[in-house]
Parts: sequence; structure tokens; C-alpha cells
Amino acid sequence: MKSKLVLVGNGMAGVRVLEELLKIAPDMYEITVFGSEPHGNYNRILLSSLLAGEKTVDDIMLNGDRWYAENGIRLHKGKEIAEIDRRNRRVVATDGTATEYDRLILATGSVPIVLSVPGKELKGVVTFRDIRDVNAMREYAGKGKRGVVIGGGLLGLEAAHGLMQLGMHVTVIHLMNTLMERQLDPVAGGMLKESLEKRGMKFLMATATEAFVGEDQLQGVCLKDGPEILADLAVMAVGIRPNIDLARKAHIHCERGVVVNDTLQTYDGRVYAVGECVQHRGQVYGLVAPLFAQAKVCANHLAELGYARYEGSVVSAKLKVTGIELFSAGDFSGGKAAEEITMMDRTRGVYKKIVLKDNQIRGIVLYGDTVDGSWYYQMLRDGTDVGNIRGRLMFGQSHLGDSGHGGKNAAAAMSDGAEVCGCNGVCKGDIVKAIVSKGLFTLDDVRAHTKASASCGSCTGLVEQILAFTLGGEYSETSKAKPLCKCIDHTHAEVREAVKKRRLTSIRSALDYLESRSPDGCHV
Repeated sequence: MKSKLVLVGNGMAGVRVLEELLKIAPDMYEITVFGSEPHGNYNRILLSSLLAGEKTVDDIMLNGDRWYAENGIRLHKGKEIAEIDRRNRRVVATDGTATEYDRLILATGSVPIVLSVPGKELKGVVTFRDIRDVNAMREYAGKGKRGVVIGGGLLGLEAAHGLMQLGMHVTVIHLMNTLMERQLDPVAGGMLKESLEKRGMKFLMATATEAFVGEDQLQGVCLKDGPEILADLAVMAVGIRPNIDLARKAHIHCERGVVVNDTLQTYDGRVYAVGECVQHRGQVYGLVAPLFAQAKVCANHLAELGYARYEGSVVSAKLKVTGIELFSAGDFSGGKAAEEITMMDRTRGVYKKIVLKDNQIRGIVLYGDTVDGSWYYQMLRDGTDVGNIRGRLMFGQSHLGDSGHGGKNAAAAMSDGAEVCGCNGVCKGDIVKAIVSKGLFTLDDVRAHTKASASCGSCTGLVEQILAFTLGGEYSETSKAKPLCKCIDHTHAEVREAVKKRRLTSIRSALDYLESRSPDGCHV
């Protein structure tokens, strides 16, 4: 008889545990999943693209209903767990649904921080954390034209970009002097602000929100040291905190997060925890790569293999904010004992900063050109002595010649375990294995089989390098002219030109003329 495994939380970290477990012990458990949202497992990183209308809900789904069914997983959508009965080893949902467990995984994620200021309950004041939030934001954006985003971090800027794509005039209010201060230094933050201002985004820096104003519907935002800003929609994107209320109620030891050991077990050995709700060695993580690393170790122990350990992560962030590529890792603040190598090209919109100590990379900030981010990060993580290449370090791996571990291809020196796609937790070894074993030749092939480069797209250049390095002359470079959709082979510009020249005044006539592979077209 199979042991019973229950997963509380249907997000990216928890479901990644199941994916890893199914690879190594597919028949070991009878699996049940409870998710508070009425959806399958989706890519939360792409919520900004959903908000902007660039993707649909189907586009961001990682695992739909069919995946759960094919793997024999019982999925309870829209059911939030209200109680964990550890004595009788069962969980109970708010609607009374109860399930027993032999092993339990808590993957309750995080919740958005809500400002404790007057008016936070007004209609039009929202957070930005899930699909429901996105739907609310799109609804309010359709009714009004003035949007305010509180928080100039990654999430806030993505929300602001999405609202601008919906036609809103957006002002970002940020408490600090530097945008994305956790990922960028003042120089890169300033370049980002300047670039976004050119696109029409407005900023009020180093100021705090004092109140939301309105009777029933939001009408404006009051600042602590400034005037009231008229607003039809206000988005709070000021941070997140681990969602530990359920664990605390069950008397599972928590501090900032649910405290776990190196095997991702809580103080109750039958209960594991992964993801943003977790505190490991005093640290909590909000980026995908550490959470996927936790998931792999958790699956290893659930499969009773028992040899893997999670020892923490050196956090790196490869981000793509409104089409601007950014990469940061380590301690890039510098300091008295550190040295800084910097390069700036304002015309090209490129800035690079490498922080060194004892000839080892301690911190990285890249703005506008991130192709060498993974290479720098690997050396930071490995503690590589860069003394013999520091004179050429700033120019990237492709300029190191024979001493650069691979000449012109930055992918050559990467270890198989080096992460390439942070959105989907795909490392170089996964890509190379798929290319060789499945006979892949194009970027689209790799995206379809590994999900690498299929989300934000910031790792596309590196994936193409890995393809070229692995295949040599057999590599089929993807055309720079991207088709509008999978139904037709024409670009957006070509479709527009055909509509104008041929006077294609109906969808039917356009599909017929463009020789759509799908008789009814698609959502694009």
C-alpha cells in the first residue's frame, strides 16, 4: 500500500518537489494537493506579462489539470487548508474536506505586505501577488486612467509597466533614493530610472505614503511630505512576508519563516516545508533558484534516498524589467577592503560593476548587457581566483581567448550545474542533455522540451550559445523575425502590411490569406 503524501500549496516550489519526486520514485506515494487558488500550477514570474496583456492565463500555466490526472495526483483547487491535525496526521480544508497523510509538505509561499495606513480598504487599492490581483488591476485600469504604484522594487516596476501597457498614466512612489536597491547600486538604479522616465513612467523618490483618500472608491494618495496625487488605482508592491499562519496554528516551530533543517524537515519529522514560507539557517528566499534547489533536496528525502543536503544559496538575480536586462549577485556594495572595477557606456545603455576582494569576485551588477552574468556568478560561487584575467575581466568571457576556457562561446566554461534559466530552474546540464538525447536543433526546440528561455526571455542569448557550443555546425540559428503566433509563419509587421494592402477586413479573410495552420486561429 502506498504512503500518503499531501502538499499544502499549489505554487511553483511545492509542485517542483512533486516533479522531482516523480522522476526518482514515481510509484512511491498516493499524492494529494490543496491549492487556495482556482487554478493549476502557474508561473508567478509572468504575472506582469499577464497584466500587460502579453500573455493569457493558459500561457503562464506550468501544470494544468491534465498533468495532475496523468500522474495520478488528486488536486483540490480553490480549497485552503484551515487546520493541520498533527496527532492524527490529517489536514482539514475550510470547506471541511479532510485528508490523512504519512508525509506532509508545506509550501504556503508568502503574502504581500499591506501598508497600515488609512484608506487601505478602499476599492481601487490592491496588491500584486496572484491572478486574482491581476484581474482586479485590469478591471480598475479599464475604468480609470491614473495609476499609482507604491514600491520601486522589481514587482512594483513590473506592475507599473503593465498598467502603462493598459493605457494608464503611472506614478511610482518609492521610499528609497534608488530603484531596486536590493539588486542595483545607485548608478544602475539611476540609469534604470532615466530609461523608464523616457517611456513615460513618473517617479516620486525618498517619500512615504501617508493615506489613501476617497469615500468608497479610491480618489487619491497622500504623501508624507508632499501633495495629494489623484489616482483611480493604487497598487501596493512594498514587499512580501512568509505565510506561516497555518504552521504556527499547528505549533510547528517558526521564526521569520517555518524553520527547517538541511533536509527541509521541520521540527516534526513527518512535515517538510519548501519555498518562500521557509527559514533555513536564518535565511528566507524569494527568488526561484533557491526554492527549486530546496525542492530537489526535499524530493530526494521523500524518496528515502537521503544523500542530498540543502546548505543555502548564494542569491543571484537575472531580471528583465520592461525589456531592460539586469543581473546582480553577491555583495555589490563594496566597502573599504574591496576593490571595484566598473565600465559605463551611456550611449549603449550599458553599465558593469565587479566587486573584488583578494582577487575573488564578491559582487556583480550588470545593466543592459547580461550575457556574461552566469559566468561571473559561477566564479563568485566557486571562489575562483581571477588575478590572471582581471585586466580583461570587464570585457566578458568572449574576449579572453584561449585562456578564457572556451574562446568565443561563453557557454563552454559553464559547469553542467550552472543555472541558465532562473524562471524555470533549468541548468546547463539539463539543456545539453535534452539537445543530445532528443535531437534538438533550434531555440524553439529547447524551449519546448526544457522551458529554458520560455518565460521572461532574458537567458535567450545564453541558451543559443549552449546550442551552438553543443551542436557546432549543426546548430540552426533561430530567425530574428519572430512569427506572430504558432498558427502562421508571418511576423507582426507582415500581418499588418497584408491587412492594409489586401484589405483583409475580417478574421476569416486574414486567416485564409495568411494560410493559418489552425482553421479558427488562436487567441493571438
